[in-house]
Amino acid sequence: MGNDRRLRRLVVDERTTYRWSVRHKRQDDDVPRDVLNLYLDGVRTRIVFRQGERGAVSGGYSYIGCVSTGPGKLLNLREPGVVRGLLDEATARGLLPGTAELDGWDLFDAVLDRAG
Repeated sequence: MGNDRRLRRLVVDERTTYRWSVRHKRQDDDVPRDVLNLYLDGVRTRIVFRQGERGAVSGGYSYIGCVSTGPGKLLNLREPGVVRGLLDEATARGLLPGTAELDGWDLFDAVLDRAG
């Protein structure tokens, strides 16, 4: 996959291109989380998946960006198609564009259903 720390491009249409990256976060005793950062015209939106009752996140090693709610229910946030699904679902709900921190678990099932 190359350098996962660089910003990648996601072209939505001829006028709209997002930049995006995925990070695993854990500070001190904070809850582990995987974060999809989306940038549009210098504005950042974070889609955050926190470890907990709603689902599991990567351990911060080889599976960074993989979030799951159970067997067979997994999204790989490093895949452009998954990023596009999250972007489309958030846009359809009126959550994008804009500066925000979104709960990724709220979008998870809809994106998984779209992926088939």
